[in-house]
Amino acid sequence: MTNQMDSFDRTHRCGELSRTDVGGRAVLAGWVQKRRDHGGLIFIDLRDRSGVVQAVIDPNENAEAFRTAHAVRPEYVLHVAGVVRERPEGTVNPGLATGEVEVVIETLDVLNTAKTPPFEIERDVDADESIRLRYRYLDLRREPMLANMILRDKVVQATRAYLAGQGFLEIETPVLTKSTPEGARDFLTPSRLQPGRFYALPQSPQLFKQVLMVAGMERYYQIARCFRDEDLRADRQPEYTQIDMEMSFVKQDDILGLVERMLGAIGTAVGSEIAVPLPRMTHAEAMGRYGSDKPDLRFGVELVDLTQCLGNSGFRVFADTIAAGGSVKGIRVPGGESFSRKDLDELTEFAQSKGGKGLAWIVYAAAGPKSPIAKFLSEEELSAVKSELGIADGDLALLVADKTPVANEVLGHLRLEVARRLDLADKDAFRMLWITDFPLFMWDDEEGRLDSEHHPFTMPSEDSIARLDDDPLACTAVAFDLVLNGTELGSGTVRIHRRELQRKIFSLLGMDDEEAETKFGFLLDAFEYGAPPHGGIALGLDRLVMLLAGCASIRDVIAFPKTQAGSDLMTGAPDAVSEAQLRELQIKLR
Repeated sequence: MTNQMDSFDRTHRCGELSRTDVGGRAVLAGWVQKRRDHGGLIFIDLRDRSGVVQAVIDPNENAEAFRTAHAVRPEYVLHVAGVVRERPEGTVNPGLATGEVEVVIETLDVLNTAKTPPFEIERDVDADESIRLRYRYLDLRREPMLANMILRDKVVQATRAYLAGQGFLEIETPVLTKSTPEGARDFLTPSRLQPGRFYALPQSPQLFKQVLMVAGMERYYQIARCFRDEDLRADRQPEYTQIDMEMSFVKQDDILGLVERMLGAIGTAVGSEIAVPLPRMTHAEAMGRYGSDKPDLRFGVELVDLTQCLGNSGFRVFADTIAAGGSVKGIRVPGGESFSRKDLDELTEFAQSKGGKGLAWIVYAAAGPKSPIAKFLSEEELSAVKSELGIADGDLALLVADKTPVANEVLGHLRLEVARRLDLADKDAFRMLWITDFPLFMWDDEEGRLDSEHHPFTMPSEDSIARLDDDPLACTAVAFDLVLNGTELGSGTVRIHRRELQRKIFSLLGMDDEEAETKFGFLLDAFEYGAPPHGGIALGLDRLVMLLAGCASIRDVIAFPKTQAGSDLMTGAPDAVSEAQLRELQIKLR
């Protein structure tokens, strides 16, 4: 290895060189992507964050550099200097941004060697994800991963620039805070100074941002780190980041309009135009048409109510369900005649796994309808189902009879399943919308009590306040979710700002005065000192970047993610701690 140079004063980044630099001198530093020995000349593809450029060493011009280059291997770190020239005729690489030029190396220094990586540092890599996570520092060198990190940065910078221009203050809120019931399990941190007491890592800055509104900040935002100790999946991590904001003296339309304009600014910054204003759909309409409060609008297959046309059906399952106040609903599966009996049996099992009692199907072939239940239905009923669902020859009807919410939910899952099997969703489409008018409460069967649909600080709609005692489950909330391609990107509400109404909601949720004071006394106290009307929203930064990047998992847009078991394969976290550390915390493991 030659001596390291005293200075790393690079004149260019590797990916920035072009024909305009021909004849000039370039000083570069980076990693070896490839080394090729071509009959006396050695070619090195040198890579840094900006891209790749080809460098060439001729032994007749620099024997020492040639000897050094002969020992170079992929991922060695180099410092090179030389003259930029046009590539010889016939060697231009149109697939490379720097493909018209190359650097003729005059000096070459190896700054560090590298072991052979466990996988190739290429765009597409055939390596198990566990290996990529174990060697994350190598995985992040790959162009797709680097592009994801750059995209994430652009989204964050565009967000900050927009909100700063709208008069928002970026304010940090505590990471060590108090455990409060917000729906998911808290991560707890023991206090050494106060033995037996614990901090909780925040699931969101919800209470702090409301207190900031009471404090007169008026407009707050934070790129906030949040933590939830819950089971993981492709779009969920134990620690995640959200674009968190809160505003005083606003109503729902003010918040939605501001977020739409921010999304437009983000889209412009990353080259993905987002058309605003966004469409809106009520929660009731979303459930009735799509069986989901986060509907994927990239394909049709909407739910249709068939109760009226099957009200006098000879099929007992339909008749009994309707007589008991339930519904019969169905979806049209385009080209579903291609499904085998095995496919239909699998869909039936799928429906049952999602809470349905069963699944009825009718294939509308050119020769006539085929179904195990066809003999129980009249020609008029079969024709009505075909008409209501808009079925053409070769299509399949899937029908579910149950309580209306159950029928909606089961068909909502079936809708997504048949779209997956038939590849119905437009992969290039971005269908974003607002879901509004959520229920204020839902019923928790396990606990036998009301629970909040969003969170207990949500303002009831104006016409619901008078009905809180009489019919709480019929009350709606001033709440809204942002949905993109079937994924919830964010959730927000207008908040309660009066102590008496907040206390009322706590009471309906089964919280007595003592418990409310213990858990939320500081918030209730703050409301007695001139709390303004306020509201806000939190957008999942990881999910937003994931969808903009076209990735299937948020792990691909987070620099150092956890596995589905909550492990960091690179560092080995979580890990055991010493007995001395436990003694300091006065903790003993069983």
